[in-house]
Amino acid sequence: MNAEIENRLGDVRSAVEQARSMPMSSSVVLNRAELLDLLDRLHDAIGAGFSQAQRVMGDRDAVVASGQAEAQEIVRNAHVEREKLVSDTDVYRLAQERAEEVRAEAEREAGGLRQEADEYVEAKLANFELALEHTLEEVRRGRARLSGGHVHGLADDSDVADIVLPEHLQR
Repeated sequence: MNAEIENRLGDVRSAVEQARSMPMSSSVVLNRAELLDLLDRLHDAIGAGFSQAQRVMGDRDAVVASGQAEAQEIVRNAHVEREKLVSDTDVYRLAQERAEEVRAEAEREAGGLRQEADEYVEAKLANFELALEHTLEEVRRGRARLSGGHVHGLADDSDVADIVLPEHLQR
């Protein structure tokens, strides 16, 4: 568009330069219709250039507004993402703390259960030991009666060879 305006200004300048000079003066004689036609063309070219400039400026404003809106959206999304990451980090930290508390409580409970189980087994073994000792004592008394009063100790098997088993128990 600048070229069109420059061409029209060049036409006006040429018309003035080529105009007939007035004798004894710096004035010139111009054809009014030609000069008005040249000025109208220049006016139209300037008007078209101005309209184009306004469109470009309007487009520029729209592009700038669109860029600003996009930048605001990016910043908003970044804030949301930051909050999400902070929230996720807090949730993870809280979950880790809770998991540690649960693990410590489970270890305490397991220790207590282990101690209770050990005490239970100890009591049952003590009762079993007493029952075995009582049974062993009964066995000793029974053997003593069978052998005529001879009391056998734990390692005393001196009369085992003399025991005769019934035929159905012998091998």
